[in-house]
Amino acid sequence: MNQFGRKRKHRRVDEDHSDICFKPCGVCKKSLEYVVLFEEEMEAIRLSDSLGLYQQECADRMGISRTTFSRTIESARRKIADALLNAKAIIIHTKESYNESSISNEQ
Repeated sequence: MNQFGRKRKHRRVDEDHSDICFKPCGVCKKSLEYVVLFEEEMEAIRLSDSLGLYQQECADRMGISRTTFSRTIESARRKIADALLNAKAIIIHTKESYNESSISNEQ
């Protein structure tokens, strides 16, 4: 099997954010669109926005480069903004456990 690019580097995640869901009040989860936030994106939010660490320190704690951290936090913030502004559910998964059918079965 041919792979393109470099092998994906393992990200350290100190908190377990897996299998958590947030949704707008008063709306049945089954009728909502959703955004999938990966556990590494949630960890980036925790380190940067909750703990207030600088990006380089966040990247060091996660074991990734600062540029990778920057892309991760940007992706996380974009997904959260989409969910909040468009009344979508936010589902947190690990990349390893994520597939579309697992989301459908949860709802």
